Amino acid sequence: MFSDDLDKALATFVLANGAAATGQKVTIFFTFWGLNVIKRLSKPKVEKDIFGKMFGMMLPSSSLKLKLSKMSMGGIGGKMMRNIMQRKGIDSLESLRRQALENGVEFIACQMSMDVMGVKREELLDEVTIGGVATYMERADNANINLFI
Repeated sequence: MFSDDLDKALATFVLANGAAATGQKVTIFFTFWGLNVIKRLSKPKVEKDIFGKMFGMMLPSSSLKLKLSKMSMGGIGGKMMRNIMQRKGIDSLESLRRQALENGVEFIACQMSMDVMGVKREELLDEVTIGGVATYMERADNANINLFI
């Protein structure tokens, strides 16, 4: 998961939960902007260098702040989408993410992306493990399906 667009994150977790429900082993590798999808809602205070602080100010603080890839309308689009989903009884991104963890979906955060963007381990959900490109390549090599979102 390379994107932090709300609609792409929703699609990722719908697909992950569907695959897990059919008994498939599922891993989601979160890299660059995708790290924003697995940030804690309330994060501990951590030391960051100037670049980490800059990224922290520019990026969504958690999944609740993600915008739509299309029709964002200055951020209103994401709120509108969440409202429509709630009214129609569709699970939220946070609910789908929790279901994925309960279904055994493995979450891996890219160490290099964390280093570049100044994201600390403590800012991510507890269930997330840290890995690198070799971890991703090993999972992709053993997979029947590999999607890049």
